[in-house]
Amino acid sequence: MEARDAELKKELDATLHARKELGEEYESALVDSFLEKVEQRLDGAVDRRVRRQLAEQQMVVARGTRSPQGSSDSFGERFGFGIVSLVLAVPLSAIGGGVADLPGLLVAWAGIVGVNVVQAARNTPDLFGRRKHKSDSDWEE
Repeated sequence: MEARDAELKKELDATLHARKELGEEYESALVDSFLEKVEQRLDGAVDRRVRRQLAEQQMVVARGTRSPQGSSDSFGERFGFGIVSLVLAVPLSAIGGGVADLPGLLVAWAGIVGVNVVQAARNTPDLFGRRKHKSDSDWEE
């Protein structure tokens, strides 16, 4: 990565030197050219990362350690669901507590907890079920 940074620094130095020689009338073209080179570098880096992540996902699926359906679940999805639950918990608590006092509040929170438990069970099928033991391996008969 440092070699790429050094190349980019050379490109920037060359652009600044060309600007001094050519004058301000070419400044916009020089900046555009430099930004195009930076964009190409970024695109290349992003492409490499995406290819690497896809290859890693394909290896995980090919090894059978995780199903393709389970690979679509991400930390962001779980985190977002948790945030939405907490945001909705405030008005639900106010409504439940305002309408039926403590029993209403308890019912509201039971519903919030229930929805989160169902979501957790959906994302982690073996959460409440039987866990695999070493003898349950697919390799042993």
